[in-house]
Amino acid sequence: MASAPALEHNVSLLPYNTFGIDSKARLFARFRSVEELRALLALPEVQHTEKLVLGGGSNLLFTQDFDGVVLKNEITGLQIIAQDEAQDTALVRAGAGESWHGMVSYALSQNLSGIENLSLIPGTVGAAPLQNIGAYGAELKDTFDHLEAVEISTGQLRTFTHEQCGFGYRESVFKGPLRNQYIVTGVVLRLRRTHQVNVSYGAISTTLADMGIETEPTPHDVSEAVIQIRRSKLPDPAQIGNAGSFFKNPEISQTRYDELKARYADLPGYPVPGGVKVPAAWLIEQCGWKGRRFGAHGVHDRQALVLVNHGGAQGSAIRDLAHEIIASVREKFGIELHPEVNIL
Repeated sequence: MASAPALEHNVSLLPYNTFGIDSKARLFARFRSVEELRALLALPEVQHTEKLVLGGGSNLLFTQDFDGVVLKNEITGLQIIAQDEAQDTALVRAGAGESWHGMVSYALSQNLSGIENLSLIPGTVGAAPLQNIGAYGAELKDTFDHLEAVEISTGQLRTFTHEQCGFGYRESVFKGPLRNQYIVTGVVLRLRRTHQVNVSYGAISTTLADMGIETEPTPHDVSEAVIQIRRSKLPDPAQIGNAGSFFKNPEISQTRYDELKARYADLPGYPVPGGVKVPAAWLIEQCGWKGRRFGAHGVHDRQALVLVNHGGAQGSAIRDLAHEIIASVREKFGIELHPEVNIL
């Protein structure tokens, strides 16, 4: 059995979360393999304390110090593990500690498509299935084949199929019944060799036109368009602390949407099974929050979905601002917003 990596004490988490919150972890360790993870989980001081697995720290808001052990997932590796000539697909495996955009770039370098619309989403591969990440008309579940994860209580390595992951809108079984029970170590996607790009969502087609690409865009073209759109709308965490979209887009019934549409003629909505998805950014902006600043924290001036740390903000202040926004949207529209970011 591999020896356990060193446990560090009272480590600042400032470099490990994109919100730039200076919380501390009582214990901290990195692991680069399943064997190192198992060795860590076997340590008495790890077994008997609360655990937090950290990837890119791009979907977290720390509101206080963490009185447990933070386990930093640094398992790497990108490779094609199988080809299916009949379906013209390939299975690509990535270590859970790889950056998500690194996996997108690898897929494009291998002339594989299916995840180009998910370009530049921050965070690691291991976090992607937990959240069922999505953007611009695509979700992780569209290409997901299976994942490998270590059971925290036993150290056993288990494989989870697509069906077993219970994917929903920004949801999976790992955020519900199996929350805090497994640590993802590897993810396998089934990607296409024949390209069927999706340019119907958001500003992709108009951005491609601005790039001079009018017909038959390639997956590389779509990726570049998505990157341009994201960079124009979302702030770079290296410049200003944030975790991207803070809230999920709410889904309401068709009846409720029709009632609101009668009062707010320009209310946008997108049909989904069972109702209509309403952009949370529009609701927040209508309540007057976009661009508002409260000292060190506030709401981004170009994207109302993004809460920001201008420098030195307390995580608790950002959490309180989120609650105020939720309350104002509830009061004005009767719609309940839910955070996409994990608040600790």
